[in-house]
Amino acid sequence: METIEITAVVGACAPERRAFAQRRATQIGAPLLTAARLSASADPALEAVTVAPWFGSSGAVVIELPADVRATDVMRAFSEDSERIRLTHLICVVDAAHLLTDVMRDDYLPQRGDALFVARAELLITQMEHASQIVLVNWESQATAQLAALMALVHHLAPRARLRLQQDGSDPIAPPTALSRSQDRAGWIAVLNDELDPYMTDARVTAFRYTHERPLHAGRLQALLDHRIEPGEFGFVVRSAGFCRLASRPRTIASWDHVGRVISFEPIGAGGISPAAELLAIGQDLAFIGLDLDIAGITAALDAVALTDVEFSAGPEAWLRLPDPFPEWATAEESPG
Repeated sequence: METIEITAVVGACAPERRAFAQRRATQIGAPLLTAARLSASADPALEAVTVAPWFGSSGAVVIELPADVRATDVMRAFSEDSERIRLTHLICVVDAAHLLTDVMRDDYLPQRGDALFVARAELLITQMEHASQIVLVNWESQATAQLAALMALVHHLAPRARLRLQQDGSDPIAPPTALSRSQDRAGWIAVLNDELDPYMTDARVTAFRYTHERPLHAGRLQALLDHRIEPGEFGFVVRSAGFCRLASRPRTIASWDHVGRVISFEPIGAGGISPAAELLAIGQDLAFIGLDLDIAGITAALDAVALTDVEFSAGPEAWLRLPDPFPEWATAEESPG
């Protein structure tokens, strides 16, 4: 049986996403499976995998996915049926005129099939980070300097994605890309690996790595995020991500996942603290990407959030009693009593 090549199109702005998907389907002579057709499903990505073979008599299908579908779910779904269908392009359509506004949205969308919610801004950024190609639309109204900064920002967020401006006429088609559920395209991962080498740079766009050997004081961290970083005291932090440890939850390593005005900490592993533990094993490793960033200011502010000499010397049992305003995790939690 011939393997059907799939072009998946994602993006936050439905009209622009739909128009691009229609153009691409016409250009390559492939049928289009629309987001409207998939939206009624509890799992649109899995529904696309099920339906696509029936559309693929030409050997290719273009699939437009709803805005609330995670890029990782798309890759997971298509990787499970790789014999019949192959995901060769994951294209994220981004509205240049609204990108920074969309990043600063703090509303949440319900996730299909469960009671959880996901930030709309996080969906957009992670779609960009996992994309094989990013297409900027509505870029003509942007001043040259602003457009240059936006393009450099996209290259920092997704350094391995092909970036282009949508033009009138035929859209150039990138060569097929091997896409898998274990994508590591995100710029923040490259920052943590000291490998970030974006194709385009701009004086306003910065990416840097922050490390610290001591756990963070959760109360001071919340104050820093809410009253200094979010209001823009240190510039516009578009994306920060990595790994951290809150002092009041010392036995669990957490993921730090931040976009614009939303941040989440999720447990990803446990590691008991013993007197012989290496300090570097219990600290922070974070990547920051943004516009007009004050690197020295962010670094000093984060240093002040880490435990002081007195707090650190008191030991993990004392850390459990420190203020912790963040939501509890679903796993076993360290707390007084």
